[in-house]
Amino acid sequence: MNSGSGIQELMAAETRASQIVAEARIARGDRMKQAKVDADELIKTYRMEQQDAFDKKAAADGGSGGNASAKLQAETQQDIQAMQAMFHKNAQKAVDVLLSKCCEVSLEVPTARVRSTQKLYGK
Repeated sequence: MNSGSGIQELMAAETRASQIVAEARIARGDRMKQAKVDADELIKTYRMEQQDAFDKKAAADGGSGGNASAKLQAETQQDIQAMQAMFHKNAQKAVDVLLSKCCEVSLEVPTARVRSTQKLYGK
């Protein structure tokens, strides 16, 4: 019966080894989660520092971002209105040019075509 107890000891050792491996996997997962939390905290801190530095620089350069943004928005609207006015002013002219080009049909045969046709048919 000595071999039976040896098998039981091996099975117990195998069970214990699988428990150790499972615990190690769980611990690794916990360490990974903690590392992610720590990294997110570092990123958040860095982002706040950079945003503060940017805000200070923008304020030192002579204006708030909101004012510059509003000015840019106003200039953009003026440009859009000017372009729309030019479009409405020139739309009919463009349509007339397109229609005239589409309706013009030239019935003249180019001389190069006449010569190539004469060469083909020997006239």
